[in-house]
Amino acid sequence: PGFAPPPSSTGIGPSSYPPTTGAPRAPSMPGPPLPGQTVAGPSASQPNHVSSPPPPSTMTGLHPGPPMSGLRGPPPPTHPPQPGYQMQQNGSFGQVRGPQPNYGGAYPGAPNYGSQPGPPPPPKRLDPDSIPSPIQVIEDDRNNCGSEPFVTGVRGQVPPLVTTNFLVKDQGNASPRYIRCTSYNIPCTSDMAKQSQVPLAAVIKPLATLPPEETLPYLVDHGESGPVRCNRCKAYMCPFMQFIEGGRRFQCCFCSCVTEVPPHYFQHLDHTGKRVDFYDRPELSLGSYEFLATVDYCKNNKFPSPPAFIFMIDVSYNAVKSGLVRLICEELKSLLDYLPREGNMEESAIRVGFVTYNKVLHFYNVKSSLAQPQMMVVSDVADMFVPLLDGFLVNVNESRTVIVSLLDQIPEMFADTRETETVFAPVIQAGLEALKAAECAGKLFIFHTSLPIAEAPGKLKNRDDKKLINTDKEKTLFQPQTSFYNNLAKDCVAQGCCVDLFLFPNQYLDVATLGVVTYQTGGSIYKYAYFQLETDQDRFLNDLRRDVQKEVGFDAVMRVRTSTGIRATDFFGAFYMSNTTDVEMAGLDCDKTITVEFKHDDKLSEDSGALLQCALLYTSCAGQRRLRIHNLSLNCCTQLADLYRNCETDTLINYLAKYAYRGVLSSPVKTVRDALISQCAQILACYRKNCASPSSAGQLILPECMKLLPVYLNCVLKSDVLQPGPEVTTDDRAYIRQLVTSMDVAETNVFFYPRLLPLTKADVDSDSLPAAIRNSEERLSKGDIYLLENGLNIFVWVGVNVQQGLIQNLFGVSSFSQISNALSTLPVLENPFSKKVRSIIDMLQVQRSRYMKLIVVKQEDKLEMLFKHFLVEDKSLSGGASYVDFLCHMHKEIRELLS
Repeated sequence: PGFAPPPSSTGIGPSSYPPTTGAPRAPSMPGPPLPGQTVAGPSASQPNHVSSPPPPSTMTGLHPGPPMSGLRGPPPPTHPPQPGYQMQQNGSFGQVRGPQPNYGGAYPGAPNYGSQPGPPPPPKRLDPDSIPSPIQVIEDDRNNCGSEPFVTGVRGQVPPLVTTNFLVKDQGNASPRYIRCTSYNIPCTSDMAKQSQVPLAAVIKPLATLPPEETLPYLVDHGESGPVRCNRCKAYMCPFMQFIEGGRRFQCCFCSCVTEVPPHYFQHLDHTGKRVDFYDRPELSLGSYEFLATVDYCKNNKFPSPPAFIFMIDVSYNAVKSGLVRLICEELKSLLDYLPREGNMEESAIRVGFVTYNKVLHFYNVKSSLAQPQMMVVSDVADMFVPLLDGFLVNVNESRTVIVSLLDQIPEMFADTRETETVFAPVIQAGLEALKAAECAGKLFIFHTSLPIAEAPGKLKNRDDKKLINTDKEKTLFQPQTSFYNNLAKDCVAQGCCVDLFLFPNQYLDVATLGVVTYQTGGSIYKYAYFQLETDQDRFLNDLRRDVQKEVGFDAVMRVRTSTGIRATDFFGAFYMSNTTDVEMAGLDCDKTITVEFKHDDKLSEDSGALLQCALLYTSCAGQRRLRIHNLSLNCCTQLADLYRNCETDTLINYLAKYAYRGVLSSPVKTVRDALISQCAQILACYRKNCASPSSAGQLILPECMKLLPVYLNCVLKSDVLQPGPEVTTDDRAYIRQLVTSMDVAETNVFFYPRLLPLTKADVDSDSLPAAIRNSEERLSKGDIYLLENGLNIFVWVGVNVQQGLIQNLFGVSSFSQISNALSTLPVLENPFSKKVRSIIDMLQVQRSRYMKLIVVKQEDKLEMLFKHFLVEDKSLSGGASYVDFLCHMHKEIRELLS
C-alpha cells in the first residue's frame, strides 16, 4: 500500500512534514493538539534542502479505477508555510482558517493525477521517522501537562498520560490513579458505539497508592446509621446527588429516585441549591472517600477479627538444596516486624502462623508460653485438618523468641532430606482450615518448587506440549488441567483466604493450574525460574518484602453502579464472581486493577452525561470494615468526532490486551489476533469515514489521540501470549497471561512498549533521566550503553565499541570481553557514571510493583537474542511484523473496510 504525500487539508499533528521544496520550516509551536495525524511523506526530523528531490510516492489506491501502482505524476505544488502556523489542519475539527498570504487553499488534486507514464520509482520503504513516535507523544504530553496539577472538578476531562508526572487535586471526580477510562466522552446511543467499535471500559485500581503530596481518602463515620444511600438503587451519597425541597430529600443521580434525607443528615441549602456544609463533607465535595461500615455490612452480622498471615514453606530436596529454605527463614525473622498496620497503631494487628511441607504437612505451635516450638505432622493429606487451634496463629511480639527459634531450626531439621515429591492443594486447604477455625480472613504465602505429583488431592501430571502451539488445542495449555482448584478457590473466597504464590521451578510446573486459586482469590504470583541464590536472591527478597508490607484489603466485594443508559457488563482481573454484578476478592492489594466494560441499555443525553460509582467493601489490615467509594462523571456525545477527541490509547490497549488474553482460553490464538486487528481497523476506518476531511485513499489518517494505536497494538499481537518465540515456555505464557490481567495502565504501557534509555547520554550532575529513544535496533549505536526496562526485566546493553573508560567506570573491568554476563547487580564503584546509572536503576525499581531482574547483554553475544525480542518496533523472530510493516497492513485493512 502506497503512502501519498499529504494534500494540505488532512489533519496533521504537531509532528508535521516539511514541504518538498526549499521553504523555511515552520517553527513547531505548542498549539492546541490537532485531531488527525497523517502518515505519509518524508520525515519531519530531517531538514529538506532545495536540492532534495520530492520523495517517490506510490499512488496505489488514490482513485477508483485500476490502481496505477508505482507510476509517478508531477509532484503536487507545495506552498511555503507561514511561520508560526501548524502546517495543516484537519478540516472537520476546529475553526477553518481563512487563506493567508503565501498559503494556498486546500490542494484540489490534479484531475488525472498519477496517470502519466513515467519510469517506475524504486519501491520506497516508509521512513520510520515519519510515522507516529511513542517517544514524541510521551514527551509532548510531559511538556503540556506536567507542570500544572490535574484538577478533577470538570466532567469528562481526559487526564495526562500515565507516563507524565503530575499532581491530582480531587474536586469531585476520582483521581486517574484510581480510575482511567478508554474514553471520557461516550456515545449517546448504542448504534453509535457499535459503529465506532471503541470499547467503553474503565480500569479501576480501588486501593491505589498515592504520592506523598496527595491526600488519602477521608474516612467518614456516620455512626450507627451508616452511610446515606439511595432507597432504590442503593448508590452511596456522592457529589452528584441533587438535594431538593429545601434539603429534606435528595434525587439520585444514578436512578432518579427521590429519597428522604435522614434527620441527622439534614442541612439547609444555599441560594444555588448546594448544602451549606458542602465543603465540610468529603462525600459531597470529593470524588473519592471512605465510609466506616456498620455491622450490617459484615459477615454473619458481626464485626471481623484482624486478618492473619500464614507462611507455608516447601521443604522438599530442591528447596533445601538451593538454599531457598534457609534464605526464607532468615528473612522472615526481620520481615515480621514490618507487617501492615493501620496509620497510628504501634504494632500490626495481624497474627502469623507457620507450616512446612513436602509429601506431608508440618504445623508448628509457637505459643508465647512455650520454651521451644512444637511440630505436629499431618500425613493424611486426603483429609486435611489443622491439628492445633491454640498456638498456631500468634502475635509476633508476644511469641518472638519462639518464632525466631523455629526459623533457626527449620533449615537444620530438613538439611538432609531426600524427599523430592510435593503436594500442593492440601497446603491451601490447611491454610483455609486454619483461617476458618480462627474465624478470620487472611493471606497464605506459599513458597513452592515443583509439579505436585505426590498422591494427594489436586495431584497433577506433566502435560506440557509445545506441539499444540498454533493448533486448535493450544487453548488447553492456558486452562487448568482439573476443576479441583476452581472449587477450592470458591471456598477460599468465601472465607476471605487470599493466596500469594512464590514459584521456584526448574522445569514445567503447570502455572495455569497452580495459579487458579491465587488468581481467583485476588492474590499474586511471583516466578523465579532456575532460582540461584547469588543471582536471584535480591529480586526474590525485594518482592517478598513488598508483598508482605503492602496495603491490602480482605474479604472484599466491589460493585460498579452507573447512571441510566449504560451498565457494567463484563469484568477482567484477579477475582471471583458468583453473580453478574459483584466482584469478590479474598484479598485486594494496592497494585491490583479490575477492568470493567460498559454497554448501552438505553440512550444517554449530552446534558446529563454519564456517571460511574465504584463501591468497594473490605476489611482493613486492622480488622476494620470499610467502604471505599470512587465517583467519575463522563461526557456524552452525538458526534463521533467528540468520541475520537477524548479517547485514551494507553487505557484502550490495557483493555484490548486483557480481552485478548482472556480470549485464548476459549479460541485459537490466531482467531484472537485476527479479531484484535479487525476491531482496531474498524475503529480507525470509522474515524476516517466520519471525522477526517476527504483526502486520497493513499493516506492513512489517524485520530490525534489514537495515533499510537497501531504501534501499541502490534506490541500486544507480538507478545509471548499471542505469538511466542521458540524459547518461551508454556509456564511463562500462563504466568504473563495472569499477570497482565490485573495490571494497571502504567504497567501495560511499559510492558508492551518498553522504555529504552541511552545511559551514555545521562547527565551525571542532574537528577533527570536521559531522553528515551524508540525501540528499534537501528536506534542503537555500537559506541553506547543502553538500558531497557519493561516492568519485569532491566537489560543493560553494551555496544562493542564502547570506550574502555566507560566500561571501567561501570563494570570495574578493563575491557569489553571481561564484562560478565552473570551480573545480577552492577558493582558499587565510586565514580559519577557508576553512581548515576545505579541511581537510575534504583529510581526505576521503585516505580514498579515488582523488583526487575537485571540482565547485562553484550552486543553480538548469545543473550542479545533475548534483548532484541523487546525491540518491539522491529520484526520479531517469532514472525511478528515490524511497526512499519504493520502500519502498512493496518492501512490496507482500513482501505478494504472503506471500499
